[in-house]
Amino acid sequence: MDLDASRAEQKAAVIRAGGGEAMGLACDVLKEETIEACRATIESTWGVADILINGAGGNNPAGTTDREFLERDHIDDPDITTFFALQTDGFQRVFDLNFLGTFLPTRIFARGMAEAGRGAILNISSMNAFTPLTKIPAYAAAKAAVSNFTQWLAVHFAHAGIRVNAIAPGFLMTEQLKFLHIDQKTGELTPRAQQVIAHTPMSRYGEPEELLGAVVWLLSDAARFVTGIVVPVDGGFSSYSI
Repeated sequence: MDLDASRAEQKAAVIRAGGGEAMGLACDVLKEETIEACRATIESTWGVADILINGAGGNNPAGTTDREFLERDHIDDPDITTFFALQTDGFQRVFDLNFLGTFLPTRIFARGMAEAGRGAILNISSMNAFTPLTKIPAYAAAKAAVSNFTQWLAVHFAHAGIRVNAIAPGFLMTEQLKFLHIDQKTGELTPRAQQVIAHTPMSRYGEPEELLGAVVWLLSDAARFVTGIVVPVDGGFSSYSI
């Protein structure tokens, strides 16, 4: 399921090419009717879902400040986006995508799991939920909410046979991060990227595939007595201090 139907189908095609079964569906995780339509299509093909991965999320400049620290002379500077210049709708856009984009699919897909008495849900938190990064307050607050919500759901669904956990990825070298953390002219790490490496004990970015071990474990019977936890997969970023 993806906001972009073509991307969803591309992923599904890869799975089918590898011998699996898959369908790509267009879905806006902030519109209940589109989630319901996807659920109906999935259940008519394969029955009630056994697992749900809430993978929608991301940040937006509308929820971002320009500087790490607020100085007094920044407050009325029209060229600097301070905390006081953040617009409510921009902040809410980021929060809704990450938090409501987890809440709504869970409410819609977990009903069938509860009726069946089984299921596993995996939410995507962030190391921001442990230690908020500078300049991205909306994203950090939303991911902290996802972690808290994961624990709440784990307790609420425990008697219904549904486990709920989360992973908290650190800095993974995705296409988006390549654009944000690598200088497009020189190919060198940006100053912020250098800070990331300096605070990552393993001294490198992660690869997206390095999330898979934690994902498979938390969704499989190997973790059948595990619920309500948030697992950092971050090269030690959330553990490091000076």
